[in-house]
Amino acid sequence: MNDKLVLLSDDDQSIRVVASKALAQAGYLVKTAETLSGLMDLIEHHPARVLVTDVVYPDGDALDILPDIKRNRPDLNVILMSARSTLLTAVKAQEGEVFAYIPKPFALDQMVDTVTDALNVPSVEGYATSTITGVDDDKNQLIGQSPAMQDIFRTMARLVSTDFSVMITGESGTGKEVVARTLHDLGPRKDKPFVALNMAAIPKDLIESELFGHEKGAFTGADKRVNGRFEQAKDGTLFLDEIGDMSPEAQTRLLRVLQVGEYTRVGGTELISSNARIIAATNKELSNLISQGKFREDLYFRLNVVPLRLPPLRNRTEDIKLLLTHFLQVSALNGLPQKQISDGALEILENHSWPGNVRELENFVKRSAVLIDEEIISKKHILNLLSYSEEIKEYEHSNHINFSSLISYFIDKYFADHSIGFSPDNLYAKIMDEVERPLIEKTLENTNGNQIKAAEILGLNRNTLRKKINTHSISIPSSRKKGLRS
Repeated sequence: MNDKLVLLSDDDQSIRVVASKALAQAGYLVKTAETLSGLMDLIEHHPARVLVTDVVYPDGDALDILPDIKRNRPDLNVILMSARSTLLTAVKAQEGEVFAYIPKPFALDQMVDTVTDALNVPSVEGYATSTITGVDDDKNQLIGQSPAMQDIFRTMARLVSTDFSVMITGESGTGKEVVARTLHDLGPRKDKPFVALNMAAIPKDLIESELFGHEKGAFTGADKRVNGRFEQAKDGTLFLDEIGDMSPEAQTRLLRVLQVGEYTRVGGTELISSNARIIAATNKELSNLISQGKFREDLYFRLNVVPLRLPPLRNRTEDIKLLLTHFLQVSALNGLPQKQISDGALEILENHSWPGNVRELENFVKRSAVLIDEEIISKKHILNLLSYSEEIKEYEHSNHINFSSLISYFIDKYFADHSIGFSPDNLYAKIMDEVERPLIEKTLENTNGNQIKAAEILGLNRNTLRKKINTHSISIPSSRKKGLRS
């Protein structure tokens, strides 16, 4: 067997040429192929120890034949290179026990160094037989060719077949729940329940009941037994979002469940076993909460078996084009016209700060697909929409409501550019919607949800106010939902 022989296969001629030249300059002998069938013929007739191959070919997918390659040639170290920068590709690569997975585009010296490493380690003696089913790669929003996201993919690929507890950290909108659900969907528990609980959305005195359930009569209003999220998750996955908002009492009970695998419902004595996998997430720095005495250090170590820190979108701007393409395709699948992004528009979006991260980008793309009539989303469109978004965001978060400036903005925008969806038929309705909704919401907020008082302040009939609340889907402040007179 020639230790200097490297097999290289890619359907792109330019990649074959430049990669072959780089390997030859490093002292390697290179044999190439351009199809999947040619790749199989290459492996059969050339006893090399390293194969560098693309994934997608006109006549098939290399991932589909990877188990056969590893079965017939366990001595062959396989290096995958792919422009399909999704988690599922990394997971399948991990399952096939490849030596390395290199996302395209890649640096030539990186590829050469990886080949050298593959020749200096023992061959992989075996192959994985498990397969991924029931997951739609096209709908997978975990997309990225940036080094930060590829590191996340590689870690997740190793995690999917385990039951380790995982702590996912990162800013809001980076995709923490998407990561948790994907770990579940790709793992051995995929046929079991995935149960999510957002700690920040539950009153602290109800978290224990939500987690562990309660018996009838356990507290005022507990008129029947209720199963908690642990029971609902059963042998599946329990995702605890915003774990930093958990009360100290609930932290203590959760720690005991993780230690002994048993718990009781609130107000009960029956021991209930738990086999749920725990995945936790937070956008807070738990180390700060621990130093402040607000989070148990021993619970942190129980949950933080494997940490995953998701990067903010501003630190992975090279992924914005991929994400834009994906979200536009999803919009088209949902019945909206297919759009494309111009180079000028892409440059602006790549330089935007995206404080809301991937979630903000996704919502921006949805808004663009709805409001822009043209097939090509231009730089002008993006500037208009970003300006519109920032104006409304500033308006919604302002303590002082300046109706004149807001109305002036809409009028000026309409006469300057019709391309973001305004027309003579909806200008009045658009302005009224943007003014009326926050006016009613703010009034209800200051009257603690009292519709009678709010109607008096606004000078509206109570029935008229009720209709406007329904029209704008306005939520009544929770403190007055029960027993409201209206």
